Amino acid sequence: MADVTIKVNDNGSLRISGNVELVDAEGNRFEVKESFSLCRCGLSQNKPFCDGSHKGKFESAPRAGQQK
Repeated sequence: MADVTIKVNDNGSLRISGNVELVDAEGNRFEVKESFSLCRCGLSQNKPFCDGSHKGKFESAPRAGQQK
């Protein structure tokens, strides 16, 4: 079993669960809890975190094994 799980939510965020470190391009750490969501749609006002702005405005539901 993995120590960290990244779940691709249908029409929404990436849900990160586990003990991870999130850093910006300069290596500065973001303060995170053991479970948090990252924006995937680009609409969040709190990037890189999801704030729910995607609801009704973003569609994506990839499934494992469907890569091209």
